[in-house]
This record gives sequence, C-alpha cells and structure tokens, in this order.
Amino acid sequence: MDGKPLLGSHKTIRGIIGSMAAGTLLSAFLGLPLIVGFCIGFFSMLGDSLSSFFKRRFELASGTAVPILDQLFEGLFPLLFVKYYFSLDWALIIILLILFVPITHFGARFFKKETPLAPHEKNLRLVKSSTRFKAWRACHIALPPLQRYLNFENIIYYEWITAGFFKLINKYDTGVRNALDVRFRQIDLRFPDLPASFDSYRILFLCDLHLDGLSGITERVIEIVSGIECDCCIIGGDIRAEMYGSSFPATRQLRQIVKNIKAKDGVFGVLGNHDCIEIIPDLEDAGICMLVNDAYPLKRDNETIWLVGVDDPHYYRTHDLKSAFNEVPKDAFNIFIAHSPEAYRDAAQHMARLYLCGHTHGGQIRLPFYDGPIITHSRAPRKMAGGLWKYKEMCGYTSSGVGTSGVPVRFNCPGEVVLFKLS
Repeated sequence: MDGKPLLGSHKTIRGIIGSMAAGTLLSAFLGLPLIVGFCIGFFSMLGDSLSSFFKRRFELASGTAVPILDQLFEGLFPLLFVKYYFSLDWALIIILLILFVPITHFGARFFKKETPLAPHEKNLRLVKSSTRFKAWRACHIALPPLQRYLNFENIIYYEWITAGFFKLINKYDTGVRNALDVRFRQIDLRFPDLPASFDSYRILFLCDLHLDGLSGITERVIEIVSGIECDCCIIGGDIRAEMYGSSFPATRQLRQIVKNIKAKDGVFGVLGNHDCIEIIPDLEDAGICMLVNDAYPLKRDNETIWLVGVDDPHYYRTHDLKSAFNEVPKDAFNIFIAHSPEAYRDAAQHMARLYLCGHTHGGQIRLPFYDGPIITHSRAPRKMAGGLWKYKEMCGYTSSGVGTSGVPVRFNCPGEVVLFKLS
C-alpha cells in the first residue's frame, strides 16, 4: 500500500523452509520434541522478516546491517516460545536476549568478512551455472514437448483460459485489432542539469516488440518510425514473444524496422527476459549497439551525456549497475535503460536522471472502470507499472510496449512508440 517492498530481496522461501528444517533436525539431535525445533525456526524467521519489513519502510537497501533491529525480533520471538513451552523465568529470557543480540551481530560481521563472495555478488550470477543453463535453455528447444504445452502460465493461463474467455464473449478479434493499433506518443521532459548542447535532444523508445507474437505488428511499427527523425533510438528489450526456440523470426523482422529508423547517433538496445544472450550478434549485425551492463557516451560539441544499459533485471537478474556505471563520471547526466523498472533503487543510487523501461506492457489488458494494470509482472511498486513516474531525484518512464505477450490482445491499454524530447 505504501509502494515499498514487503520484505528485502534476500528473503527467500527456501531460506524460511531451511531454517525450520534445521531447527527440527537440531531438536532431534538434542533429544527435544521435533515441534520445539520447528517452532524455534519458524518464530526466528518471523522475527527476521519483521525486521526486514521495518527496514523496507525506512527505505534501507536489502542487506543493510542495522544493529539491534536485525537481531531483536529474531531472538525475542523464539525465546518467548521457549519461555512458555518450558515455563522459564523472565530473568533468564532477558539475559539470553541480551547475549543473543551482540553475539549474533558480531558473528554475522565476522562471517561476512571471512566468507568469500558468492559468484552472483561479484558478477551478478553471470557465471552461475544454473543461470547460464536457464539462458541456454531459453535459446534452444530443450524442454520436453509435454512440459512446453502444459506450461501453466504460457499455455494453460494465456492460451486456454485468457484467450478462451475472450473468444467465448466474442471479443478476441477486437482485442487483436486493438493490439495492432499501436499509437505514437511524444513526451517533453525538462531537466535543469541537461547540458546545453543537448537541448531538444530526441530519443525514440521502442520496448517489448515481441515481433513474432502478432502478425502485422512489424508493418505497423515501420509505418510509425518511417516518419520520425530522432537523435538516437533505444530498443528496450523483449524482441521476441517466445521463451524458447530460435530468435531468427523476430530478429529478421527487427532488421526491417531498424532500416527505417532515422537516428543521428545510432540505435541502442538492452536485453529483456524473453531475450537470450545468444541473440546479441544478430542484433549487432542489424545495426544495434547492445548495452549489456555497459555505457556509451553521446557527444555534442564539448559536452557529453551517457546511455547506461543493463542486462535483464527481472528473470535472469543479471543487471550489474556497478559495471555499467564504471566509466560514467559521477556528475555526468545519464539516461539509464533496463528492460523492467525493478532496478529503480540501484539506478537512483547511481544518480540516474532518466530511467527508461518497459516489461509490464502497462498491464496490456485493463478494466474500463479501473485506472491501472491488473497484473504488472514486476516487483516494482504499481505506480511504476506504466507511464511517467518519479523516484527521489530520478524521472522514470515505463512504456506500455509495442507488441503483446501471452495472448495477442489489448484492451484499454494501446501499444505505443514514444519520442522523448529533452530540454
């Protein structure tokens, strides 16, 4: 309700289950009833989650150490259970809690210092085998046919339930026509610190093209972009609609679109959750400069602004802002590009001035009596699911996208190609 995450990103279901399992096994080892260990693990995680909840309200980054708050509820809740289960004195409980707080705090600091960083902390999982396998599987038809066709979200939910519903009420064809009715929008953005040489700089932004998902969408995009002159163009990820198999049908159509884009400084792009890393050579051959945790300087006279692009922060979670901003001067005006709005906190910490993203499709299917998306498919606050938004000093825009995902229909949420004019 307050637009902040419920818990930190370090909290996982497997962590909670693992704690309760460890408590249960330890109680068996100590000769105690299994329920005692299970409850100690459960109440410990409940307290830890409550601390995380409070830290999110204060907008502290996930993993930030806050002495006492980090340990208080994690120790208090299981100790209260132990007190009433074993009928212990309050004095003993208080002494145990006083001992628990500093021991746990300094123990955590020692553990963090002495334990080498996990691969994903160094390089955000780019070298983690499970993530690389996930990326490989997304580019090859590796899933058994039965698993592909019985996938709950892609087949059962979208193709059977959602598409079936609109066909039942005789609105499916209307939804397809709506999806092909891609609009052109021009948005003026004013930044007091924009270098003077970049006044009236025009950025063409296309996101969530999903070119292989709807026949006729490529022709509609070409019709729009052919009449636009811009300084640079940004492709915000999700070139294809499928989550497996060859990307060639989508990249072939993207080539036709890029040929019709008139951008003085070139065309740039980032990867989305539907795009695998193997698609990059084809995109570069098409004339797109791919920003994969990288930055590119745009120059006018003796002044510079930076385009900073990161890998997908939603599905693969391979966004590495530290690497992306490595060469960007701290006081430089920069435009941050990610496929989804989920990296907004990190982007603000790196002093991004404009955050361009998509992924949510603006909801794609909206109810006529409710102003907002039903489903965002994003861990970011709902206010960031579509259109202009602001976070601290950073301005953001989440595009409703060009194409469609899941089911090729749109209602009350047209696709868009956006031209930003900076001043």
